[in-house]
Amino acid sequence: MHNDIASVLHHETTILSRLDAIARDIMRDYDGKPLTVVAILQGGLILMADLLRRVQLPLLIETITVSSYHGGTESSGTVTFLQTRLPDINGRHVILLDDILDSGRTLHAIREKLTTECRPASIRICVLLRKRKQRACAVEADYTGFDIDDEFVVGYGLDYQGRYRNLPYIGVLKPEAIHS
Repeated sequence: MHNDIASVLHHETTILSRLDAIARDIMRDYDGKPLTVVAILQGGLILMADLLRRVQLPLLIETITVSSYHGGTESSGTVTFLQTRLPDINGRHVILLDDILDSGRTLHAIREKLTTECRPASIRICVLLRKRKQRACAVEADYTGFDIDDEFVVGYGLDYQGRYRNLPYIGVLKPEAIHS
């Protein structure tokens, strides 16, 4: 598994240090407000666990499962919601938590659906990674771990065909490890 990595962009200690800073920002911004964090599965799972243990505020945790990559290395352009029940966030302040902001399609679709159907007080977006690239949809992150170039990365929750999520770092996948 480690042999499939061309280079490591961010080691675990660097990631955890950055999560400390994001947690401080969230605590400052949401002190005294009814907060719900909606983690986007499966990529946001590891980020959710490590970040939210650092946020010392009362909050609710919800999850939502969508698919947009469908096994490839680029967003398919179609966001599929894989559940029937949306989280109960009516009147609450919400942070959408995801592993990466790439094309913007996934986060845009989720934000629109939750805003329209669930009536939250506010929605902000937190991502571990934000690619430096033109987005297909107008969406930006309010909290960002790291900006990265437009490379295919894995680890720390990010996957390729379901693999590599458990790597403790973020790395660039070798081209030969990507099966067409």
